[in-house]
Amino acid sequence: MDFLDRIFRLPLDQLPFFLVTILIAFTIHEFSHAYFANKFGDPTAKLLGRVTLNPVAHFDLLGVLLLVIAGFGWARPVPVNRANFDKPRLMGTIVSVVGPLSNLLLAIIGAVIYGILFGSGVLGNIENERVVTAVMTFLPMFSVTNFFLFMFNLIPLPPLDGYRILEDVLPPSISRKLQGVEQWSIIVFLLILIIPPLQAVTIQPLYLFANDMYRDLVGLVIELYL
Repeated sequence: MDFLDRIFRLPLDQLPFFLVTILIAFTIHEFSHAYFANKFGDPTAKLLGRVTLNPVAHFDLLGVLLLVIAGFGWARPVPVNRANFDKPRLMGTIVSVVGPLSNLLLAIIGAVIYGILFGSGVLGNIENERVVTAVMTFLPMFSVTNFFLFMFNLIPLPPLDGYRILEDVLPPSISRKLQGVEQWSIIVFLLILIIPPLQAVTIQPLYLFANDMYRDLVGLVIELYL
């Protein structure tokens, strides 16, 4: 067990909660992309079976494994053909932004539920300590992780949603210039993920801010009961 603890970035007793969190977060995120792309006239994702809440359709085994072990990973990206949209730039922007927004919604739901359970005293009246521990572990982790994913996916570097949004909102002439340096942007993104000093000034502040967003929202909900 000590060997496994050294491999995984989380304590083994927290790992199941993290996996459930990622299961929900990745599935809803990718489903949102697929659903709106199909609604706007692009059947690509639907034909590939991606307009579904079945996690199997969205998970990449290697991506999830790396996420657990190394702290970064990915789901299977949803293919989108913007040429099928009536208004490619507008609809493309919406399709890109709904993924991060779905994570924001999940984060808010998790924080509000925890605030209600704590502020109403329901959590304190639960006699089963295992249930209390599970709730106090899962809901904060679920909320903070989704707040983080919301912000992280808006970073304007490929292959993140923020880059696709930038492509669609910038003038076409500038978007074409971005495509010329896209390969170098991907390298910058990978360096941010794997080099600790770069993580410390990019990824870590996002995670700390995600914690602040969670605490502030929970605090607001609890104040309603005071």
